[in-house]
This record gives sequence, structure tokens and C-alpha cells, in this order.
Amino acid sequence: MADKARAKRLADLIREVVAEKLHRDIKDPRLGTRVTITDTRVTGDLREATVFYTVYGDEADREEVAAGLRSAKGVLRSAVGAAAGVKHTPSLEFVPDALPETTRNLDDLFSRVRERDEQVRQASAGAEYAAGADPYVKESDRDDDPAGDED
Repeated sequence: MADKARAKRLADLIREVVAEKLHRDIKDPRLGTRVTITDTRVTGDLREATVFYTVYGDEADREEVAAGLRSAKGVLRSAVGAAAGVKHTPSLEFVPDALPETTRNLDDLFSRVRERDEQVRQASAGAEYAAGADPYVKESDRDDDPAGDED
């Protein structure tokens, strides 16, 4: 089992090589400039690499890019092997990154929270406190207490 630093260096190298190869050398029209490599993770034994990517476009574009990456997998693995110089070149698995969908969901949630905050702000605009502006007992109020009770 390789150390974590070596796996991290190999993952970074794979990300750079795959991104560069997709940008410059792969002439598949399904890929083009619509795909972005976001992250790469390598297993502890350096045998398998997971490459995360995002796609600019709709669902049909995502399917086209996934098919293009599957067809270019061998060329990309060969490029990684040449650049890495390791005994065994890791197999590549391409996984769509969930980050854009997560970001979209968070943006929607933040928008709803802002709307609710504004509704609460409007509802409380003319409201007053139930016990007055300062509900706490002061020393001056205790001196006036006829029963003489102290807490």
C-alpha cells in the first residue's frame, strides 16, 4: 500500500494530464470545451483512479460527454502511464461531479430562507415586546416593593 502523499501526487498528476489531453489532443466533438475535470482520487494501492468531471450544458450534453469519455478512456490512460512512470498505470473511471447540483440546491435553499426572513421582518415591523421594552427587574424597582421580598 502506497503512502497518502504518493497517492495524492499521482491523483494530481492524473487530473492535470487528463485535463490537458482533453483540452489539446482529443478531437472528439462530444467533448470539446464543455467538460471540466474537477477532482481525481486514487485508491491506496494506486490501481484505480476516479476522475470527477462537470459538464457545461443540459442532460443530453452530459450523456454525450460521458460517452466521449468512455471512448477516450484508453488514450487517456496511456497518456497518464507515459507521464506518471509507474509500474502499473491506474485504471480510470469517470464520474460526473455532483457539485453543480449541490450548489444549485444550496442556492435555492438560501433564496427561500431570505424570503422567509423578509416575511418575518415585515410581520414584526410594528410589533412591541410583550413585557415592555426592558422586562428585567431593576434595583430601583425593588426598593418600591411593599412586601420587601428579595429574590
